[in-house]
Amino acid sequence: ASSLPMEAYKEGNMKTVESLGLEDGTYTVEVKLEGGSGRTTVETPTQLKIQDGKATAVITWGSSHYDYMKVGEEKYEPVNTEGNSVFDIPVAAFDTALEVKADTVAMSEPHEIDYTLRFDSASITPADT
Repeated sequence: ASSLPMEAYKEGNMKTVESLGLEDGTYTVEVKLEGGSGRTTVETPTQLKIQDGKATAVITWGSSHYDYMKVGEEKYEPVNTEGNSVFDIPVAAFDTALEVKADTVAMSEPHEIDYTLRFDSASITPADT
């Protein structure tokens, strides 16, 4: 069932910021990356920011060659200019596949690559302050 798209879940059955009772603040969460060629990674655990009932994950790729990400039709630019590519993306639900695209410029021409990210709700812990 964890591979079902979010539309397949009945309201109230998804694990969300609200259903998990997460308060505004900064947390860490384990994230699993699937898709692509299998040669890239994302940093895990990663930072999870909760503000006004919405979750934003900080995705740090194992490469500096990503110039944007897409979640649905929304495009996200990197939040850094040096080092590995870093993006702030929304997380609507946990323990389910979030389909994303990441554009890599590591090849002869840019390519959008399909990935899924899965954020493990059981691993959410308050970040060290």
